[in-house]
Amino acid sequence: MKPIKIITFIAFIASLTSILCGLIFTLEYSQKLIGFGVLGLFFVVFPLFSYYRWKDKDVQDYMLTKENLDKMRENQRDSKR
Repeated sequence: MKPIKIITFIAFIASLTSILCGLIFTLEYSQKLIGFGVLGLFFVVFPLFSYYRWKDKDVQDYMLTKENLDKMRENQRDSKR
């Protein structure tokens, strides 16, 4: 496994554990556990996951340029036949 995938998975498990511990246990700092878990998900796990999934992709393939619109129209005409 790639190191970034392992780091993302560990951060996800830590965030999820923090949220669940805050919900299950009645501690003085339960709300802080939930908050830190949510912050971990949004500021650590999601950006790492996004980087890992998009690092080898070409952004031009997903943009609506004239060439891509022409390709979509051509594919649509071919599928109707």
